[in-house]
Amino acid sequence: MHLATTPSKALIRQTALCDWLDLSRSGLDKLRKKDPTFPKPLKDGDSRQAAAFYVVAEVEGWLQAKIAKRDEAA
Repeated sequence: MHLATTPSKALIRQTALCDWLDLSRSGLDKLRKKDPTFPKPLKDGDSRQAAAFYVVAEVEGWLQAKIAKRDEAA
């Protein structure tokens, strides 16, 4: 999935984010619990079943920060 030309405020569904990060839904849940810096989702409603979306730019920023931290340690 190529997101370089995606608008900065674009949203991605949780299911598509799981595909993009190659994680299962439970894997994403574990990541969110383990890493407080991971972007918070936006819910499309108040119910538990409401669709969850993430801001693409926030996820990309989180990934860039992880890569930078890794590169500093190397």
